[in-house]
Amino acid sequence: MKRVNERMREISGSSNKGLISWLEGMKHVDLIRGHASFESPHMVRVNGRTLEAEKIFINVGARAVRPNLLGIDGIEYLTNTGMMDVDFLPDHLVIVGGSYIGLEFAQMFQRFGSEVTVIQRGPRVIPREDEDVSAAIQEILEKEGVRFRLNAECTRLAKDPKGVRVGVVCTDGEPEVVGSHLLMAIGRVPNTDDLGLDKTGIKTDEKGYIQVDDKLQTNVPGVYALGDVNGRGAFTHTSYNDFEIVAANLFDGDNRRASDRILTYALYIDPPLGRAGMTLRQARVSGRKILVGFRKMLHVGRAKERSETDGFMRVLADADSKEILGAAILGIGGDEVVQSLLTLMYSKTPYTAMSRGVYIHPTVTELLPTVLQGLKPDS
Repeated sequence: MKRVNERMREISGSSNKGLISWLEGMKHVDLIRGHASFESPHMVRVNGRTLEAEKIFINVGARAVRPNLLGIDGIEYLTNTGMMDVDFLPDHLVIVGGSYIGLEFAQMFQRFGSEVTVIQRGPRVIPREDEDVSAAIQEILEKEGVRFRLNAECTRLAKDPKGVRVGVVCTDGEPEVVGSHLLMAIGRVPNTDDLGLDKTGIKTDEKGYIQVDDKLQTNVPGVYALGDVNGRGAFTHTSYNDFEIVAANLFDGDNRRASDRILTYALYIDPPLGRAGMTLRQARVSGRKILVGFRKMLHVGRAKERSETDGFMRVLADADSKEILGAAILGIGGDEVVQSLLTLMYSKTPYTAMSRGVYIHPTVTELLPTVLQGLKPDS
């Protein structure tokens, strides 16, 4: 595990050092390390120094939520950040939160050799996804040994001779789960509480996310918010796209908008889930006439050859415009395969362009035309 941790630090450290070196060597840029807060809408103070500008860009990210649970002050727990310092093998890792971060760490440490239990408050994991996607992912992880406590309310935390005791209220099962280590993975909160926003008039929502317009400008002219802090996405790729939108509009005379972005992301378990656009549930409530294409990975040649047949493909299309509305590719290469569909979605190309295409054999993508040829009205 120490070597695993060293490798992680080598990879992330290389990227970090490269970015810092680039910033420090950039002409006309001063890199100041310190905690900054606003003195007025266009004035920031950091390390006793006052900086004033017509344009200010806020990109302070987010952090893990600290839940208000009985006993939390008396125990030690990990977050997604603290997990990066783990260079040992927990005997029994208890994870509170059955969403993306929690599930990724669950499979990772189960494979390393830990016993893993996931406690999920609701009736299923990753509730943002369609029910069959959630069920398939849970089944994949359960086959590897991950245990789940669903419909569980994490009501109290306490020290235990073995580590930590998590009290749960469930319809069945033991009332407590005892583990050696606890990972809290129940969401994130924007880092806006100590920025002095009360001195600026910058509006935030009830969760603290800075409200922005379609070009990522706040209600204060000249002040922009990018990345996780604006609530428009919680991914590296959306944060970078925020930069592209602002830079293109300010320097290139462009008219790029955040609303032009198609939601896309991946769940990095093995096999991964690649997602783009609408879920089936969202498409059904949109009022559109929808077509649905579906294929199990069990019937994908590349998956069978690799003996990795868990999961399925689903693609949604508008019956009238023939535009692709969304996709869920759960299976080998799903995070890469789904991006073939994104290209069609951004260009608003009818799905028939892909359904009649010829793709390389043997790949997973070659089955997308088959899925599209089998589109049927949703029932």
